[in-house]
Amino acid sequence: MTTAPADPMIGRLVDGRYQVRSRIARGGMATVYLATDLRLERRVAIKIMHGHLADDNTFKTRFVQEARSAARLAHPNVVNVFDQGQDADMAYLVMEYLPGITLRDLLKDYKRLTPEQTIDILDAVLSGLAAAHKAGIVHRDLKPENVLLADDGRIKLGDFGLARAASANTATGQALLGTIAYLSPELVTRGIADARSDIYALGIMTYEMLTGEQPYVGEAPMQIAYQHANESVPAPSTRNPSVPPELDELVLWATSRDPDERPADARIMLDRLRELEPALRSTALRGASGDTMVLGTRDLAPTAETRVIAPAGRSATGAVAVADEEVEGDAVALANAASRRRRRGYWLLALVLLLTGLAAGTGWYFGAGPGSLAPVPQTAGMLPDNAAQALEEAGFQVEPAERTDPEIPKGQVSGTDPDEGALARRGSVVRMFVSLGPQMLDVPNVAGMTEDEARAALDAFTVADDSAEQFSADVEAGRVIAVVGADGAAVAAQYPERGAMTLVVSVGPVPPVEGRAVAEAQTLLEDAGLKVEFTDAQYSPDVPVDVVITADWLDDPMNPGDTVRLTVSKGPEPIAVPNVVGKTMSEAIQILEAAGFTVEKELPEIFWPIATVQEQTPAADELAAPGSSVRIVGSITL
Repeated sequence: MTTAPADPMIGRLVDGRYQVRSRIARGGMATVYLATDLRLERRVAIKIMHGHLADDNTFKTRFVQEARSAARLAHPNVVNVFDQGQDADMAYLVMEYLPGITLRDLLKDYKRLTPEQTIDILDAVLSGLAAAHKAGIVHRDLKPENVLLADDGRIKLGDFGLARAASANTATGQALLGTIAYLSPELVTRGIADARSDIYALGIMTYEMLTGEQPYVGEAPMQIAYQHANESVPAPSTRNPSVPPELDELVLWATSRDPDERPADARIMLDRLRELEPALRSTALRGASGDTMVLGTRDLAPTAETRVIAPAGRSATGAVAVADEEVEGDAVALANAASRRRRRGYWLLALVLLLTGLAAGTGWYFGAGPGSLAPVPQTAGMLPDNAAQALEEAGFQVEPAERTDPEIPKGQVSGTDPDEGALARRGSVVRMFVSLGPQMLDVPNVAGMTEDEARAALDAFTVADDSAEQFSADVEAGRVIAVVGADGAAVAAQYPERGAMTLVVSVGPVPPVEGRAVAEAQTLLEDAGLKVEFTDAQYSPDVPVDVVITADWLDDPMNPGDTVRLTVSKGPEPIAVPNVVGKTMSEAIQILEAAGFTVEKELPEIFWPIATVQEQTPAADELAAPGSSVRIVGSITL
């Protein structure tokens, strides 16, 4: 079976401190992971900029700007930023980890929210946004994805990736930023953003919470932008009649096309919301409208709301003298009406109790019952039985599956779907993957390639940063000789995915030093990174003294740091000088030259046949090198 490649960040230690556990979310600029701060022993969310943006100074500046903007805010409704830094070419941001969901997830599940739920979320977001506006920070990317709803009930505003210090007119200075569905008219038309632009986006969010849909839709982003710039947002009650008029007015105020007609900042809108909250949260039941029945009176004139009951054929002014039977009939009618009202009240009370029970049951179901969300436990590296037990104890059903994994040994759990740490409904099915071990891949032939070419061809494997160097008379320096595995043996035709391997790269041939003077030979070998040792010098009839006879490799193949053993010549082996004293000069010369010596003579050649050798140097039987000189002294006896 084929599987998506594992995220290389999982398991990585960032900056020597943050151990990455699992991926939480991925955005346009960065990916957010769940990590453990090993120094403080706590879970954090670490946001890591995408690698392809690392060389873009604009994006890197915005990324660092998010850290600085958010770090300036200390508010219960703003996600805390703990740290920011760079590990090699990887920029990262460490934030508070909030197990839970986003407002977008909530809207996907429930389509639209009740006015009471909308008020709760709006109050929290406005509180955090008011703190940002007070600090002079404009968020510029308000949308449901950036509103976090924690499992413990906290509501926080996050992702200040587009935040910028506010001025009278803060321009983007580049293409429009933010999500098109929430852009204010002034951002669309002039590229200008201030606190009132955040208010507009929040108004669109409120409309979406109350109606379950955005006010403007279109097939292309420019169609939506055009509507923002040229149309007025309708009242939410036109889509959802149950929306109170007070919330209608709040949305229309926040989404006015003219920024001057909106709240100047989040604090002003928050104060207005809190003024309206008591009326919005009121649960008083309104009785059905109807006329007020009044027995005939002399002084009370009939109105649209007051009906005077009088006998037939009599005017209202004569109703004082009502017959007893008529009064009795009116009393019966009033009693019946009162009884009907009481019965209607009982039905309303029963309905209220029923709705309360349903609300409580729904709250239990989604809060603590089977419908509640729970994080998927970490199971990677566990045995299947233990992992299944952990998942079942967390409230999930387990569906076993298999997949290859380059890191998890065969037979252990390699992960789950949804991923560990992700929120899923209790009772839902979680797929538990058991590792089949790494996938076996064909190894490309990289012999003869440059090191960079070979690394590119072997990108499916883990190639060591440091290559092994080796001497070769057949492969050009800088080219790959072979590829070896973790055991040092040459890799086979197939090798495990992401398996560790090392390139063996040629550094050229071992310098040839035979026939060179010993000092020169030693310098050449040591400059090539080799060690030199010497054997006992040997006699050689063909190699001069102190010249290298042989250079033996103590390892084959040879690598830098290996040893070469040199044998140096002592010249020809010495032999005994023949005894020529008493012989004629001619005989002595013949004997010495036959033995391999040269002869130094004092007498002219004419006297050699009659002259007798009186002495010789070296003396007879002394050792001397062949080819060396022997001096003879002759005399003539008369």
